[in-house]
Amino acid sequence: MINNDTSNDATTAKRVMMEEAKSIISSAEKLDDSDIEQAIEILFKTPGKIIITGIGKSGHVGKKMAATLSSTGSPAYFLHPSEAVHGDLGIHQPRDPVIYLSNSGTTPELVYLEPVFRSREAKIIGILGNPNSPLGKSVDVCIDASVEHEADPLRIVPTASFAVASSIGDGIASCLMKRRNFSHNEYAKTHPAGQLGRNLLLKVSNVMHKPPKVACVKMETPMKEVVIKMTEFPLGAACVINDQKLVGLITDGDLRRELKEDDNILSKNAQSIMSKNPTTISPNISLGESLQIMEKRDPSPISLLPVVSPENGLFLGLIRLHDIYG
Repeated sequence: MINNDTSNDATTAKRVMMEEAKSIISSAEKLDDSDIEQAIEILFKTPGKIIITGIGKSGHVGKKMAATLSSTGSPAYFLHPSEAVHGDLGIHQPRDPVIYLSNSGTTPELVYLEPVFRSREAKIIGILGNPNSPLGKSVDVCIDASVEHEADPLRIVPTASFAVASSIGDGIASCLMKRRNFSHNEYAKTHPAGQLGRNLLLKVSNVMHKPPKVACVKMETPMKEVVIKMTEFPLGAACVINDQKLVGLITDGDLRRELKEDDNILSKNAQSIMSKNPTTISPNISLGESLQIMEKRDPSPISLLPVVSPENGLFLGLIRLHDIYG
């Protein structure tokens, strides 16, 4: 029978999340330090890639774990146990360490594969929901991933057990990151197409608009010409330059505020409107750092920055928030 009562949906969802969180905390508290340390030693010191295998929901955890490890400096590959015996075992090379994922600890496909991995001198780490199972007794290191009960209403759907196994995988990946001194820049190299990689790898100089493409005016330039320049180069600002150095900035916002207060704005020149000593940025700053400067600028965030050479103060260009996000 379908239950159409939605009055407690939020309560149910929150309860499941809280029970999964409690299961992770309970698992962390009972983890044996020596098991974790031994597992990390194997994974860190053994040359080659890490092979992760499991079936069903454990397989989904394994795919996520392999992706996390590979992106954080520890090459890993998810091997489906059923496909393994039909040719995919070729990905495993002698002495490649293996991680077994199984909630029951009795997964037949994993039991069947053990002699193959042993013949290749592989160390096997088990992340198992039942440490006293056949797999728990046969692996080199057994990490206890047991939970008191699942979090769903029927207590049978892999919810808490999934969360615990995934969390242990994240813990292992984090340990290996520390062992390898894995840096922000190295992480960016594995994510070059994403915004995170863009923020870490690219510098202001890579995306800034150079002077020929920026509305550049002099202090004595009449405001009518300033507006024409800003229309010709619609980047949101005009940079006031003297002897190739930035002396002021006029933004679209400055124009609107001035128009609101003075109908005779066109009778003025750039010097009378510009903001003196505007916030600037170096061309060698990363996009991520420039984004922080824009967002944390006091008293309010800004959406563009003039680029100035830190060596000689020469004006080099303009960067906008839009340029950071590509």
